[in-house]
Amino acid sequence: MAALCEEFTLCGLIASAGAGAGQGILGLEPGPDPDRVLLTDRGRTATLYKVSDQKPLGCWSVKQDQTITCPAVCNFETGEYIAVHDDKVLRIWKDEDVNLDKVFRATLTADVYRIHSVPHTEPLVLFKGGAVRTLDALLAAPQQEIENVISDEVIRWSEAFMETQQPVLIFTTEKNGNYFVYVQKVNPNILHKYKLEQEESFHPLSFTAYTKNKILTLLCLYSNGCVYKLLMSLQQSVPEEEQILSKSLLLKMVVSDTVLKGASLAILDKDHVAVLGCLDSPPNTAKECLSIWNTKFQTLQTSKELPQGTSGQLWCYGEKFFLTHGKVLTVIVYKCETSSLATAVGKLKDTQTSGMRTVSSYVNWNTLQEEDLASPHAQQSVAAKTESKRTLRSRRNNVAKVQRDTLTVEQLLSDIKDSSQHDIEEELRQFLSNAQMSDFQATVGYIITGLVNRCKTEPTFYPRHCLVQLIQTQGLSYSLCPDLMAVALDKTDVHLLQLCLQQFPDVPEAVTCACLKAFLSISDDSLQGTNVNLDSVISYIDIMPNDQVEKQTETVQNGFSSALMEDDSCDIQLTQKPHVVDTEELCPVGPQKAALLNAILHSAYSETFLLPHLKDLSAQQVILFLRYLQYLYIKCSEKVSTDFPGMLSPTINQIMDWMCLLLDAHFTVVVMLPEAKGLLFSLHKFVRAQVRFCSELNKIEGSLQELQRIKHQKDFGLYSIEMLELV
Repeated sequence: MAALCEEFTLCGLIASAGAGAGQGILGLEPGPDPDRVLLTDRGRTATLYKVSDQKPLGCWSVKQDQTITCPAVCNFETGEYIAVHDDKVLRIWKDEDVNLDKVFRATLTADVYRIHSVPHTEPLVLFKGGAVRTLDALLAAPQQEIENVISDEVIRWSEAFMETQQPVLIFTTEKNGNYFVYVQKVNPNILHKYKLEQEESFHPLSFTAYTKNKILTLLCLYSNGCVYKLLMSLQQSVPEEEQILSKSLLLKMVVSDTVLKGASLAILDKDHVAVLGCLDSPPNTAKECLSIWNTKFQTLQTSKELPQGTSGQLWCYGEKFFLTHGKVLTVIVYKCETSSLATAVGKLKDTQTSGMRTVSSYVNWNTLQEEDLASPHAQQSVAAKTESKRTLRSRRNNVAKVQRDTLTVEQLLSDIKDSSQHDIEEELRQFLSNAQMSDFQATVGYIITGLVNRCKTEPTFYPRHCLVQLIQTQGLSYSLCPDLMAVALDKTDVHLLQLCLQQFPDVPEAVTCACLKAFLSISDDSLQGTNVNLDSVISYIDIMPNDQVEKQTETVQNGFSSALMEDDSCDIQLTQKPHVVDTEELCPVGPQKAALLNAILHSAYSETFLLPHLKDLSAQQVILFLRYLQYLYIKCSEKVSTDFPGMLSPTINQIMDWMCLLLDAHFTVVVMLPEAKGLLFSLHKFVRAQVRFCSELNKIEGSLQELQRIKHQKDFGLYSIEMLELV
């Protein structure tokens, strides 16, 4: 049985110059590990994505007058990336490279069609003329002459495999409606040519292939909705004359008078194939859909309509479909089970589920027998009926109790849909205390998704304690429950948001900025008594009563007095004592808000994607956040270690990074805002003082090194007086 599971968006697609969004992307190749893919658009850019986090890990572009003409691939042997721009220019780079103009470059003598990278061997380069070279051979002599294998033929598709530890490359060509298949062995260099049987009214739309036991199987999807299978032997050691391949029908998907357009074919396992395409029948409108078919029993297993349209491109890596849907690249997870006739027609029972239900309905009959013995036998008929009713009620209670003790995931998910909040909290507490599951993380994800879905459809339902309890299991991530933080933001549940920021390693930058905006918008009075973890602030914050903070706010602008603004601390001697009442020593926010902002400082981010969202902050929010960052910076600088104690406390690097990000995002606003001038001036003075202090330390560095080299040669007794001359 095959099924389509969860679906999510990997990234948005931007139409390149001269290429519409409907043309799709240039290519999508597997990355260095199963959770990464390398996307190449039809312009200048190649991007490496982490699929589970839906985040880009790297992005590389060529110059504006250049165009990538061959999809970028990963060299699994070296971990490097390879791409071709302007048909002949080969580029090779690594993760740490930024500018493609400065990486390795080799100009070839012929146009490249495709680069194929296969694990455990060198990448293969296929030229538009049909010649094949290994990457090593090309790099050894980039200007070598490349022969033309095909004449007046156009390559339509190609793929590479490993068979008996030797690379094999297959590609199909088309000329005047005739289709040819070429099989190229690299070591030894042997090329076989085949011709497909020509159809009168239909033509091939997509190809895919696989190898097994030295047999190469080619599957062809035709426009009439039929999938044909062609077999080629890889044991031939001598090139032969052109052969005509006879094909056999593997699958017929559509009825007559229906034409398949813009389709792609992918092999899932030995019994299942996936088809992405548009069925165009005269009386009905065309519909694009993704479907999974069982080739063994000729049955449709599952399908999904794609109303926003696709480019007809389909990739399949690691039990995930990648396809363009509208203006985004969509990922759809699928699963395929062992093929049998019962599963093909949907009649096979789920043995795992039935087994769980059997355990959940277990009844302790010894307990029920004790209840039966409690009723006296010498009773009248009416009394016996009454006692029978009581015994039946007791049995029901015991059955319910036993079922509750052995609660399963299915029962809990069912109860989440309609039970009261109190009952759900009790069941969840009992379930987590007794749960012993190998797939604990996935189970917790299902439970919290069910809770969040009900929160979205039923505004009055918000099981806060259940959500907190599930987050504290440390088995969740943002990708498992992407709507959780949105619901918490809607409910202004700052404690839940703090836990998510501390526990989830993959919070998107947009959600992080939304939390920051919410934290800065809430007043300190509203946060009084809120259940917020204060472990990150107790080591440094000066907690003051509310009236004292308000009084200080009346006489201080932006956290600095006018006398301090007029003074230049850089001209003060380093030994001078600080002011008795220094407004910089007062935290501009309360302890609860400070703890929430610290959770923001600890969150992971990418500068490129964080800066646009930081611009959504208002000027007042930017000033308040800068004041708090300045307070943290000064507090850190007072300590020798320049770091606060504790795991959740912000570090000096995090403080400085966020301060620079805020200034970069709101440079014009901060410079033009009158109330920000004092803050910038104070920061400037403090940095100058720090620079001068470091300069003074550098002056005595030589003297300190000299002191360390002094060795005491003799014992001076109880004490001694020595004179050291510092030069």
